[in-house]
Amino acid sequence: MKKLVLIALVTFLGFSAQAQTKKNKNLKYTTEVNGNCEQCKKRIEKAAFSVPGVKTASWDVSSHQLSVILNEEKSSPADLNKAIAKVGHDTKEIKAETADYENLHTCCKYVRE
Repeated sequence: MKKLVLIALVTFLGFSAQAQTKKNKNLKYTTEVNGNCEQCKKRIEKAAFSVPGVKTASWDVSSHQLSVILNEEKSSPADLNKAIAKVGHDTKEIKAETADYENLHTCCKYVRE
């Protein structure tokens, strides 16, 4: 009987440990995204919302900060950065491909580092 209780206890603790690796459903993530104008703002936010799990996205023109709330069970901050780089905007983590950057409107072309 003691062995049965011990086995049940070990099994329960094993499941409890696995449950704690759950991902955040409301991760608040902020990153710097290069851009210049309101047209950039629309493009960056549209790219952010194209990523599964993004609940809110707001890019500030003056500070170049993108603030996002995203569900980590559906995507990651890396997925978000890739989507933004794909539309031509460099993030702090990922630089856009030259071809994607060249597709930006002339007023949207920021100084690249």
